[in-house]
Amino acid sequence: MPTAKKSTRAFDKPTAKSAAANAPRKSKLTEDIFDLIGKSQNIEEAAVAMQAMSHPLRIKVLCLLSSGEISVQEIVEAVGTTQGNVSQHLAILKASGMVATRSEGKKTLYRIEDPRIVKLIALTREMFCSV
Repeated sequence: MPTAKKSTRAFDKPTAKSAAANAPRKSKLTEDIFDLIGKSQNIEEAAVAMQAMSHPLRIKVLCLLSSGEISVQEIVEAVGTTQGNVSQHLAILKASGMVATRSEGKKTLYRIEDPRIVKLIALTREMFCSV
């Protein structure tokens, strides 16, 4: 009775080299994701910031404030809505820690408190507002 001939084809015989090539590799993206998951405080801060920005008027206000400190009245004039409406949105931004205020006489001046928000607004402008 003839004996079965053993195949010598490379895909029939796993070698150390082919096993290493077929092993799952961690990509840079995977490493970044696992690194980010370990930073739950940073993720929470990002979620709060994005939620606070989730209204078109608040994005407009932040765009204005990214240029520097301005008064409520200047914001009202620039966005074209009522002072009450602007004040409500500013309160949300302030509660999230994105903006801060200071008084100058009878005026309340607003500014972006967190420099990361300026970067976020710049990126938002670049992605959605560029021609």
